[in-house]
Amino acid sequence: MKNIIFISPNFPTNYWMFCRELKNNGMNVLGIGDQPYEDLKAELKESLNEYFKVGSLENYEEVYRAVAFFAYKYGKIDWLESNNEYWLEQDAALRTDFNIESGFKTADMARIKHKSKMKEYYERAGIPVARYYMVESLEGCRKFIKKVGYPVVVKPDNGVGAAATYKLSCEEELCAFYESYPKDVPYIMEEFVHAEVNSYDAIIDGEGNPIFETGNVTPDSIMDIVNNQDNSCYYILKNLPADTRKAGRATVKSFGVKSRFVHFEFFRLTKDQDGLGKKGDIVALEVNMRPCGGFTPDMINFANSTNVYKIWADMIAYGSSLMPQGEHFYCAFAGRRDGKDFILDHSQMMEKYGANMRMVDRIPDALAGAMGNQMYVAAFSTKREMDAFYKDAVAVKKG
Repeated sequence: MKNIIFISPNFPTNYWMFCRELKNNGMNVLGIGDQPYEDLKAELKESLNEYFKVGSLENYEEVYRAVAFFAYKYGKIDWLESNNEYWLEQDAALRTDFNIESGFKTADMARIKHKSKMKEYYERAGIPVARYYMVESLEGCRKFIKKVGYPVVVKPDNGVGAAATYKLSCEEELCAFYESYPKDVPYIMEEFVHAEVNSYDAIIDGEGNPIFETGNVTPDSIMDIVNNQDNSCYYILKNLPADTRKAGRATVKSFGVKSRFVHFEFFRLTKDQDGLGKKGDIVALEVNMRPCGGFTPDMINFANSTNVYKIWADMIAYGSSLMPQGEHFYCAFAGRRDGKDFILDHSQMMEKYGANMRMVDRIPDALAGAMGNQMYVAAFSTKREMDAFYKDAVAVKKG
């Protein structure tokens, strides 16, 4: 029986299903988290063989001792994972310290966490990347902008999602950013790419081959959603385009990905752009060595009539999966922001789209910045139906 440690199995709230499928596959599932055991969901308790509560998952020494306890009690730890961007570096440190062979270790972190380092591996895969400048001086920023033009995007070189990410469109905004950004945090400045975000989401086996593939599209910038407190919209594709599949597989090989659930982000150009390509071309954005965030794994299930929690657990237990896929759909996420006067209220949305709804809930505060406050997840057979849903979901009263 393999010993599997799952870090923070209680958050995101759907991650207990990874643990359930591991246990169903005969794994010894050991959870480490900072939530009291009695407060865990009943489904999560049933999915764990044992749980170790720490005072804070931010405290490495506490988490280290929890892993050491499990290793002492159960023997060799075969796998350690959180599937969570926030804990990737800590996961790698624990694998390094306990010589856990399954997964990235500390030496791998630079190329998979630092946006500037990712570019080299994207280029090795033959995928164009946006030009960039590591922010060191105001004059250096001006020189870079003189070369690429406004607007530019600035963000932490090692950051999660669209946090602390800004679009600068003029000298005044540049100076305001340079005065206020934290000088102890390395920032990267990139040329602005006119595009929508397309992703490659896949479960990769121990040989570096995909055993499941899909993708999503974000028509609007997550950066703008966060900074402007706007509504959030993205959807799982009914079918993955061939060029996204090709780029995703090439990126897997370039980064040496094995035995992981991944979420790779690409730009799809919405107009011709010098040095990057023609309208419709794929350009690199960034890699995420974990599942797409929030409730996306559930959306992937709805879109593909499958169970990616099981496929991932099968990959760990057996190296592959026989989990079937059924009919494919577009699966749409609409995240409404509180305080807006929508034309269709909640009851009207449910009356009109109830047959399509797959998930309807409030979004946890920790995810609300990027995803809105009230979510609707719905499945549609055609893009036309989905577009009508989005139009209704975000339409607000005038005046």
